[in-house]
Order: sequence, then C-alpha cells, then structure tokens
Amino acid sequence: MKNYQILAVALLALSSCGVRSGSQTADQADSAKSLTDTAVTQKTLVAEMTMKDTIKAGDSVLLKFTVKNNKADTARFCKWHTPFEPLMSKYLDITDDKGNEVNYKGAMAKRIMPPPADSYITLKANDSLSVNADLLKAYAIDKPAKYTVTYNSTGISGLTVKKSVSFVYIK
Repeated sequence: MKNYQILAVALLALSSCGVRSGSQTADQADSAKSLTDTAVTQKTLVAEMTMKDTIKAGDSVLLKFTVKNNKADTARFCKWHTPFEPLMSKYLDITDDKGNEVNYKGAMAKRIMPPPADSYITLKANDSLSVNADLLKAYAIDKPAKYTVTYNSTGISGLTVKKSVSFVYIK
C-alpha cells in the first residue's frame, strides 16, 4: 500500500511540472517585455564598428563599437553578444583576405532565454554609447594579412551593424 501512495505522490508531482499558473512573476513579465523591446530596438538603434586601418603586431587590435539611438524615444538593446560585456561569445566573424576564418579562443557562455531584464542597456533619445574591445583577447590574429570583421549576433542583441570593417595586420 505504501508503494502505491509513493507512486501516487510522484505522479502528482510530475504532472504539475508542466502546469503554469495564471499569473506571471515580475521576472517573467520583464523577460516578455525584453523580447518585445528587442523587436522594437531593431527599428530604432544603429550600431557601427570602427578601427584603425593598419595595426602593428604587438599592438592591441581595438574595435570601437558604437550604438546610436537616433529616435525621439528611449530604446533598449541586449548587451549579450556585444562588446558591452566581457568577451563571452563569438559575436564577430573575422576572416583574412584569402577567406580563412580566424579561430575564436575566448569563452563561450550558455544563456537562458529570454534574456533577463538586467541584460539590457537603455539609451536615451538621440544618444549614443561606445565601447572598445581588444580582439586579440579572444581571436587568434597572429599572421600579417588584411582582415575583415563582421558582426554576426543581431538575433541576440537586436542590433544590426550594416558595414563590416577591415584592417591590415603588419609585422
């Protein structure tokens, strides 16, 4: 009889795992709002990358990443997969002039979806925010060549970078 009672309790517990209550927690509501904000962000925020044309071996390979809000309202974007957080993902594709991809050697973070509300950065109307990232910290750029850097994480951050940037790495 005890075995049936234990089995009944286990089945009841398992069946309640997939049941959602009618009310959302504050975190769930914030996450849902964040997904909506990301869709709106793609229409209001512009991101640009810039860097020096020529970089000597031994120098930092600094990429300047700027997000601009050209609208009259505040807007938010997810900082994941951007230089606004430490290098924790391969959000850039870097290729040499022969089309060979540069190896990514940085950390790869696993993320929960949707991103929590504290993963977003807010930009006031007609404002911008810039950050520099040293690409040598996460990419194996070690041979003299011309390199092209392309942003590849629009789907996570909500930002679109329309232009790639190029630089020549010399000894």
